[in-house]
Amino acid sequence: MFLDHIHHVVPTIHRDYPEWHHGRELYALWYIEIQNPDLILYLNQVQDYFSEYLLFPNTRQFHITLFICGFLAQDQAIFDDDFTQQQFQQQYAELKLSRLEKFKLKIGALNSFSSALYLEVIDIDLALEKIRAQCAQFSDEVAALSYYPHITVGLYNAAYPSQSILDKMAAFPAQQFEIDISQIKFGYYHAQVLQGPLHTLQNISLGDVCCNSY
Repeated sequence: MFLDHIHHVVPTIHRDYPEWHHGRELYALWYIEIQNPDLILYLNQVQDYFSEYLLFPNTRQFHITLFICGFLAQDQAIFDDDFTQQQFQQQYAELKLSRLEKFKLKIGALNSFSSALYLEVIDIDLALEKIRAQCAQFSDEVAALSYYPHITVGLYNAAYPSQSILDKMAAFPAQQFEIDISQIKFGYYHAQVLQGPLHTLQNISLGDVCCNSY
């Protein structure tokens, strides 16, 4: 839900979420890690500017989520949001054989969901949709909402009035970027570590025949 449809933002509470992870540890996804220095500088500036509203610590790298896979499972899926090794191998082989080309993305305005501040991502050539379609051949995405590409700046730490966030966004100097994408990654974060770092398991170089594992 977008911010202009509600009166207050939705805070994220610092706690464990056992009703979600059921003791499972590794939550997997395909993603693009932001590596453009100018964009990272800008994202850090936005994060500093809104720091009083945002939840810290936040050690997760700035990234664009491509496809949410679910909890890594070695063999058989037990829960609906488990993601098996076989499903990963199928997605990986499909993406590798398709020999994806490098592409560009436009980074647009500062905006907000009900629970998170973000920068808009404009998929110029529908490259993200193509990758997502390939992944979806082998597993259902674990996501309740329609896909909306973005870069999360931070989660809110309290239920602030939405208008205060909108006013602060309007006062921040806007910048726009166009970035080159030459890699996509498969990795995970630890479900029990709120806003913990992403750990890469596979890295696919776009425009190249080979793929490198970590």
